[in-house]
Amino acid sequence: MTMFDLATYALAGLVGWALGVFFFGGLWWTVRKLVASPAPARWMIASTLLRTGTTLLGFYLVSGGSWQRMLACLLGFLAGRLSVFWWTRSFDQRLHEAFPHATQS
Repeated sequence: MTMFDLATYALAGLVGWALGVFFFGGLWWTVRKLVASPAPARWMIASTLLRTGTTLLGFYLVSGGSWQRMLACLLGFLAGRLSVFWWTRSFDQRLHEAFPHATQS
């Protein structure tokens, strides 16, 4: 394995991370918008098509027919999911701390 291969896999992982942040961050944003939307089905369908289409195209372009780059991209995608989980959880905790009575039923 050459240094070029490592750089290629690292870049594939970074793109996968960005795709994961886009996909799961977009999902989080969409769910938050659905609550106040007069047409939630439209939001959900449009969001699903945009997020899924972009992610699949990204995976296709990154892989270039190489299962190793696809795997690196997938691992990055999962890391992006963890990043969004961490960020949204800490965001929701900060929001709850700032407005404790707003989130209680």
